[in-house]
Amino acid sequence: MTTDEPARRAIDAVWRIESPKLIAVLARLVGDVGLAEDLAQDALVAALERWPADGVPDQPGAWLLATAKHRAIDLLRRGPMLDRKHAELARELDAGQEAAMAELEASLDDDFGDDVLRLMFIACHPVLATEARVALTLRLLGGLTTEEIARAFLVPTATIAQRIVRAKRTLREARVPFEAPRPAERTARLGSVLEVISLIFNEGYAATAGDRWTRPDLCEDALRLGRMLASLASAESEAHGLVALMAIQASRLAARTGPSGEPILLLDQDRSRWDQVLIRHGLTALERATALGGGLGPYALQAAIAACHAEARTAEETEWTRITALYDALAQLAPSPVVELNRGVAYAMAFGPAAGLEIVDALQRDPSMARYHLLPAVRGDLLAKLGRFAEARAEFARAAALAGNERERELLLQRAAQP
Repeated sequence: MTTDEPARRAIDAVWRIESPKLIAVLARLVGDVGLAEDLAQDALVAALERWPADGVPDQPGAWLLATAKHRAIDLLRRGPMLDRKHAELARELDAGQEAAMAELEASLDDDFGDDVLRLMFIACHPVLATEARVALTLRLLGGLTTEEIARAFLVPTATIAQRIVRAKRTLREARVPFEAPRPAERTARLGSVLEVISLIFNEGYAATAGDRWTRPDLCEDALRLGRMLASLASAESEAHGLVALMAIQASRLAARTGPSGEPILLLDQDRSRWDQVLIRHGLTALERATALGGGLGPYALQAAIAACHAEARTAEETEWTRITALYDALAQLAPSPVVELNRGVAYAMAFGPAAGLEIVDALQRDPSMARYHLLPAVRGDLLAKLGRFAEARAEFARAAALAGNERERELLLQRAAQP
């Protein structure tokens, strides 16, 4: 199969846009996420064969759905497991059922619709391990190939492929229904979706491994997923809060690294390089989260903290006392050692390094922070500001030994070597 480059780029663009809707509609139809993706992939193969010669159809999503539908009919009719349910499904899918097809095409033509939201809840189902949720979400809803996901997370392609296969099998064996969660479990399930999108963004914003400190493509994928979720669950303030947080943080990406890819920390960044369009989008999303009432959730509180930085024209103008108040609220609402570490940094900036060090030192007793490289990194910075340079160098060296990202390790080693 040969495909000219312009046609391939067009097909890739269509696939990124249409595949979540296509897989979601098919999953509702056949009741199996794995089979739905297989059918969608078959349709993509057909597009790669046909579109370069015939041109991209006026309604590419409907073309892909029709192709996948006919493939489903063939599969179900000749499958060895053809039972009464499958026979009924095959009849429903039959080309003669124009009304059913029109309904499906209408579903596909919706901006996204309930089917995509249901697919999000399934891909991020708690029955799956976190790594599986991330891989399956990027595959089904991000339109990424297995190879692209593997490159993004610096793991072998076979590892990602296994995670996706096992995730689909787990969903099938657990008989997870293709439906929205019941009201009683919706909040917890929504939290899982938000967590997965946040994890994808964070890996792009500050890569945990490799020789690049940021991976903007992952941030872009996460922001796209977040906007999708916020449009589908528009009454959920935390969906808007997460979009606000990601947009404001993504606005700094161009300023986070130097000419050679070296990390540039927040207070040292050239703020003229911050993307003002993304900042405005983030502030608008934060306003939506606030307008929904009920108080700000953890993501919206973090977005409010990010907004304090975004609205300061210089590092010196940052409202650190407001940031400490927001971190106090966040620590009450969603306590964690990482939140406490960040609270310590904010207190150091607002009230002096000794005040911050008191908070940070308490974290050394937390077993979960034993191998978290940012704890000694922050502690080293505060010790240096207090003039305790020998202790600071030791902390920076310890942080470098724990860091998984090469660029970050180099920065920490440089600080450890300072007199």
